[in-house]
Amino acid sequence: MLFNTTTSPFLLTGFPGMDKAHHWISIPLLVVYISIILGNGTLLFLIRDDHNLHEPMYYFLAMLAATDLGVTLTTMPTVLGVLWLNHRKIGHGVCFFQAYFIHTLSIVESGVLLAMAYDRFIAIRHPLRYTSILTNTKVMKIGMGVLTRASLSIMPIIIRLHWFPYCRHHVLSHAFCLHQDVIKLACANVTFNRLYPVVVVFAMVLLDFFIISFSYILILKTVMGIVSGEERAKALNTCVSHICCILVFYVTVVGLTFIHRFGKHVPHVVHITMSYIYFLFPPFMNPVIYSIKTQQIQRGIIRLFSLPRTRV
Repeated sequence: MLFNTTTSPFLLTGFPGMDKAHHWISIPLLVVYISIILGNGTLLFLIRDDHNLHEPMYYFLAMLAATDLGVTLTTMPTVLGVLWLNHRKIGHGVCFFQAYFIHTLSIVESGVLLAMAYDRFIAIRHPLRYTSILTNTKVMKIGMGVLTRASLSIMPIIIRLHWFPYCRHHVLSHAFCLHQDVIKLACANVTFNRLYPVVVVFAMVLLDFFIISFSYILILKTVMGIVSGEERAKALNTCVSHICCILVFYVTVVGLTFIHRFGKHVPHVVHITMSYIYFLFPPFMNPVIYSIKTQQIQRGIIRLFSLPRTRV
């Protein structure tokens, strides 16, 4: 197969039928965009700068924050370009590049949540050996493994996009490129590209969820064996933030899946809105959850914002 040489660019779509309201719609999206950058950027800065946060739990949190930043920085520039400037054209190479990063980072997020569940399992099941088991080297290897798994699993379907001829209307249904959108425009046999993502979802995202669930069953079993009620509550409290992040991620995944599979008669704007919720809600909520539920993060934020006053 040769690479496709079609030169006609794809056309991104904002909110169909609401073109006059695009500037108003962009305001809440811009607020969320800035909040995500500030929230996750602050977490990364705190974890890098505060030696009290140099622990495996916070290293995994930094991976989650970096992933959330990556998803947002990959999707939002084209979204704002469409809503502000009506800049709809996007070249094939740029589109495929964006789709690759969007889908890869979604798999990475699932893998990081699994790694965080493993971290909580070790911390509660083997508290005295926690730092000796989860060394910096092992944390780095887990992070590289999560990234490698995601990047290699998505690569086959993105490479094939270069080979397809695109002879239809070239109009995508979102303001960013998604693999499932692009293959609808291909005039070729896309059976592999339709089936392979389903296998990836079942083999990775769903498997991650089941392993996470099993981990928490073991964690709960361990916690129930602790004699002191106060110690039980303390152990469970260390898992609350992670559980909330899991719920935020997988509830949005399930919601988006149901809309796409069973919402054929639902207005297209609902599909688009659910896509934005899927890509923006977890990155927005994760820093909020950890800032509210984790005392070490709270102390770090207080120190960060009280530092200028101290200097004065």
